[in-house]
Amino acid sequence: MDKKLPSRPNLLFLKRAAKELLAALAAGDAAAARTFVDHLPAARGLTQEQARNAGFRLADAQSAMARSTGFASWPNLTQYVEQLRALEGSWEFESLEIEGDAIAAAMLGSSRILIDGDRFRTESPGATYDGEFTIDVTVEPHTIDIEFVAGPEAGKWSYGIYQLEGDQLTICLGLAGQTRPAGFATTAGSGHALETLRRSSAARPTGVTGGVRGDLTESPSPVAWQPGTSTPEHQRLEGEWHAVHLERDGMVMPAAFVKSGRRMGEGTKTVVRFGGQVMIDAETRIDATASPIAIDYRLKDGKVQLGILEWTDDGVRFCFAMPGLPRPTKFVAVAGSACTLSAWRRI
Repeated sequence: MDKKLPSRPNLLFLKRAAKELLAALAAGDAAAARTFVDHLPAARGLTQEQARNAGFRLADAQSAMARSTGFASWPNLTQYVEQLRALEGSWEFESLEIEGDAIAAAMLGSSRILIDGDRFRTESPGATYDGEFTIDVTVEPHTIDIEFVAGPEAGKWSYGIYQLEGDQLTICLGLAGQTRPAGFATTAGSGHALETLRRSSAARPTGVTGGVRGDLTESPSPVAWQPGTSTPEHQRLEGEWHAVHLERDGMVMPAAFVKSGRRMGEGTKTVVRFGGQVMIDAETRIDATASPIAIDYRLKDGKVQLGILEWTDDGVRFCFAMPGLPRPTKFVAVAGSACTLSAWRRI
C-alpha cells in the first residue's frame, strides 16, 4: 500500500481534517471538490459543481480522505493509526532465533528497538539500523514491511508478519532480500528471523528519525579519511571467509551464532554478516608497515573503527575498537575494553 500520511499520524487531527474537507466542499473550494470526485466512489463522474450540491456528509468526507491517503476505507485508516500508536515505545529482546538457531540471551541484553509512529531505530552492540515501516492490519497475520534507511542495510527491505498482545510483540521477518514468512517459526536455511520483544516503556522514544536517505558515504568522519588503495593485504582478504571465533567486550559469542558469520572481501570493500544480517559494510584501508598491521573501517554512516589484524596458520584474526575509540594494541577483548576480537578461515 502506498500510504500518504505523516510519519506519526494523529487520529484527532485526521477527524478534524475530514470536517474541514467537508466544509471546504460546501464553501466551493475546487481542491476539496476534486478530492471527492477523484476518491469517493459515489462522486465518481460528477462535475465539481455536482459534487458540491450532492449533499455529501462527514462519513463521505472521511471515506474520500482515507482513499486519498491509500486506504480502502475510513475504518481501515483509523485501525492503522490506532495500531501504530499501540506499537510505540521501547522494546527489549526476550528471544531471537535466526534460521532455526536460538541466540543466547546474554547477547540480547544490550539490544533494543525504539518505535515512534512508523519510524524505528534498532540499537545493538554490532550496529544501529534506522528506517520506516508499513503495516497491514486488514490481514491475518498482520504484515509489516520494513525499509532500512540508515545503517548497514540501508536501501534494503525486509518483509514479515507480527502479532501484538499487550506489551509483548512477536515478529517473524525475512532477512533483507528474503521472502515473507508464512508463520511464526524459522528453520535452517529459511532466511527468516523470529523476534520476541517485551515493551519496557510506552513513552514516545526520543531521537527516532527513521534515518536520512541518500548516500551516507560522504558523511563527515571523526577521523580524517583518505580513500585507500588496494594493497597485498587487501588482496589476501578477498573472497569469502567464515567465522571461527567472536568475542566482544569480554563476552565469547555462542558457537551457533559464530558459525553463521560470513566475511566477504572485494578490493577495499568488506561486508560482514551474522545470521544473514549485515553487521559491517565498510571501506577499508590497511597499513602493513605498522606493527601489528593496522586496519581501519569506514562505515556507511561515516564513522571510523580502528583495528589491527594478523595472519594465522589457518586464517586471519582482527581486533577492533568501537567507533571513536583508540586503536587496540593487542589481540584481546576483555571486559571493559569496548573491543571486538574475531577469527576467520577462508571458505
